[in-house]
Amino acid sequence: MTMPVHTSAEPLVRDTIRIGPVTVAALTRDEAIAGLHRIVASGGHAKIAFANAHMVNVAYDNPAFARALGQFLILPDGIGVDLGAKLVHGRSFPANLNGTDLLPQLLTSAPTSLSVALFGGKPGIAERAVVTLSGLAPQHRYIVLSDGYGGDRRTVEVRRQLEANRADIVLVALGNPLQELWIHDNLGSKHCGLAIGVGALFDFLAGEVVRAPSLVRRLRLEWAFRLAQEPGRLWRRYVVGNPLFLWRMLVQSRQARSRRSG
Repeated sequence: MTMPVHTSAEPLVRDTIRIGPVTVAALTRDEAIAGLHRIVASGGHAKIAFANAHMVNVAYDNPAFARALGQFLILPDGIGVDLGAKLVHGRSFPANLNGTDLLPQLLTSAPTSLSVALFGGKPGIAERAVVTLSGLAPQHRYIVLSDGYGGDRRTVEVRRQLEANRADIVLVALGNPLQELWIHDNLGSKHCGLAIGVGALFDFLAGEVVRAPSLVRRLRLEWAFRLAQEPGRLWRRYVVGNPLFLWRMLVQSRQARSRRSG
């Protein structure tokens, strides 16, 4: 199944893995970065999301969100979806393409100067994120559109800005599922090349949230580090959500085996 990527270049995705109601691209890191660069260079448009166990759980519980994700190129993020792929399909994803690592790499490897717009986060966070991004990839032009507050009025303003000056990349930090639903409802080819839901990326770049040490990331336990940082906010996502996700993957695995044997 080819994902809905709108570009005049070759289709980016030739292999996908179904995780619950979400179809996730099976790409190496180099394939993903090169493909996203091709979309921008061709003048195409794609909506990008990152699937972790939490997103899949939300998609199970929110059919409107699951339908909206059908218009996205979805990349695998974290050990949860990798374990799901092994349980259900007997194989893992070629790479962990979490946005916190992939997006800085996308910008630093860009062959030309790009316009990169930021929308969302708490007041002042996007501006601080731009300082970090400018140090990592100074060849690009960064624009802060708005923080994530202000409702419909801000949405109208942001759309107007992007219609007047189309961005190569728009980074949207509103959290799941709001950022993907906002992108689905508000951004198209006339607004940007890539519209990317980035979750907590601005907070990490701004130093508002400390990222897990590299050893913890290599062990694929970043979720546990985040839970320890913010237990009050994240306990339901991980303590309740992770076992729920695994149960759903086991159910999907049994269903898949039953279809194969039948």
